[in-house]
Amino acid sequence: MIEPSIALYGEAFAKVTASLDELLTKAHVRYAMLVDRKGFVLAHREALWAPKPPTLDSIATLIAGNAAATSALAKLLGERRFNELVHQGERIGLYVEEISNEGLLVVIFDETAPIGRVKLFAKKSIEEISGLIDSLGSVETTNADLGNDFALDASALLDDLFKGM
Repeated sequence: MIEPSIALYGEAFAKVTASLDELLTKAHVRYAMLVDRKGFVLAHREALWAPKPPTLDSIATLIAGNAAATSALAKLLGERRFNELVHQGERIGLYVEEISNEGLLVVIFDETAPIGRVKLFAKKSIEEISGLIDSLGSVETTNADLGNDFALDASALLDDLFKGM
């Protein structure tokens, strides 16, 4: 089963959403999301004035694929990485930047939000969220830290639970 690479809950989730809310307000953007590299939406916020959001799961999956392709392109060109992506259409723009090794900040904006303003406030959010993500570690690391004793105890509990079946 594929799981998100970052587990956000409680105070960590509240801090991330507060940072995304601040980004929405100050940069005057429509949507802001934290996405992991597997394409899971970890947190998202939308401006009250924004139209109904598009399918965020589909956007997150495509963003993660695009980030992987861009990373491969960077390596082919001799760069370690390209850490930001910008797509601008006639009315809508998309700004994506890496957060730590695990996440991507996705910002969807319209023609009323200049790209310079979007980048400025996105970088502030990235600084806030990056430290938080680094302190959490990945889900795989967290599960590995549970240790062998946990696995043995869990196995014994399951054996007791299903003994009569």
